[in-house]
Amino acid sequence: MATHASAAPPASAVAAPLISRSLFAFSIFYGGMVCIAGVLGNKQVSLGPLSLVGPMVGLGPLAIEAGIFAFLLLVVTSSAVAELHGRSVANKLVVFGFVPLVVSILLSVLVRALPAASDMIPANRDAIQLVLGGTWRIWLGGIIAYGISQTLNVTVFSALKGREGSHLLWLRAAVSSILSQVVDSLLFVTIAFAGVFPIGELLMGQMIVKVILSALLVPPALYLFVALGRRLDGQAMRA
Repeated sequence: MATHASAAPPASAVAAPLISRSLFAFSIFYGGMVCIAGVLGNKQVSLGPLSLVGPMVGLGPLAIEAGIFAFLLLVVTSSAVAELHGRSVANKLVVFGFVPLVVSILLSVLVRALPAASDMIPANRDAIQLVLGGTWRIWLGGIIAYGISQTLNVTVFSALKGREGSHLLWLRAAVSSILSQVVDSLLFVTIAFAGVFPIGELLMGQMIVKVILSALLVPPALYLFVALGRRLDGQAMRA
């Protein structure tokens, strides 16, 4: 009796990637930015001409915590994923971002609690303890502000795309980023510092600087990320 060899699966089915190159690369980058944002946030930075905006609106010279640069890159990355792979995938990226965020907080608590080596330079020991330190309100504020603001960014960005299609990428990027950063400031500053000291000026200053940076930096960065993502996925299709 004749035997029939089983048909081999098409080469394309065997070689098809489980995840696109752009999504793989952006996911790794996103997780890194989630972790580093908290570290960078320990430094307040003055942004030159932007510092002069404060006195114009009745505030002191404006400063911003340096973690904003990592958070803006989170906005850019989630928006790029939403543009290339859809809202559902971008929302999953935001949810998965809680994993490195929470783990980095827990590791900070653990490392801070462990005794320093006896030969460690005292200035370095004290500095790292200060950087790793934090209150439960700051950690809670960071987690809540991250989840809500990043989800809002993806939601607004995707909703605007549904209305006007794939055009006006710069406008969708600016609007969604500005709204998400305003909400981020409101949530974080209120949860972390309300009742500790008056937060009015801090809130206003943070929101002004974040709005300006969102409008200036996010749109061009998003065009770059979308172009990079399309190039990565195009290379995968040609492989």
